[in-house]
Amino acid sequence: MATKKGKAKKGPSSSVIAQNKKARFEYHIDETFEAGLALAGWEVKSLRAGKAQLTDTYILIRNGEAWLLGSHITPLNTTSTHEIADPTRTRKLLLHRKEIAKIFSKTQDKGHTCVPLKLYWKRNIVKCELALVTGKKLHDKRATEKDRDWQRQKGRIMREQNKT
Repeated sequence: MATKKGKAKKGPSSSVIAQNKKARFEYHIDETFEAGLALAGWEVKSLRAGKAQLTDTYILIRNGEAWLLGSHITPLNTTSTHEIADPTRTRKLLLHRKEIAKIFSKTQDKGHTCVPLKLYWKRNIVKCELALVTGKKLHDKRATEKDRDWQRQKGRIMREQNKT
């Protein structure tokens, strides 16, 4: 399918750089936010190559600013030759003051935290989807696994029915 300018339209999954699948399993998602990221040039090039991980990453609010801690962006050998690249450096999140205040007040409550869900491209800008979350209990995790297994089994049954 072509757009007005003649470029092929990309699918929605092509814009996702990295996802934190563990967060969706470990937590109940209460509310989501979209934040920009302050990045260095080599980090942007690495993200274009898909060299990012969000496992064990969390958000810290300090001095009225939001920071992304624990994310890993692997430097490319060809782009970061002239400077020392720190793959796990703390990166600043760009949010409105009201959003930061809301996240800060919610994370002060017991059992609430803020985690990143995914990194993605929005036009030519890197965005981070954040979520205010509460931890799941063990029985909630079991229910999630049971539901996932049922969906998988249902898909197999539907495929078998469609074949005959």
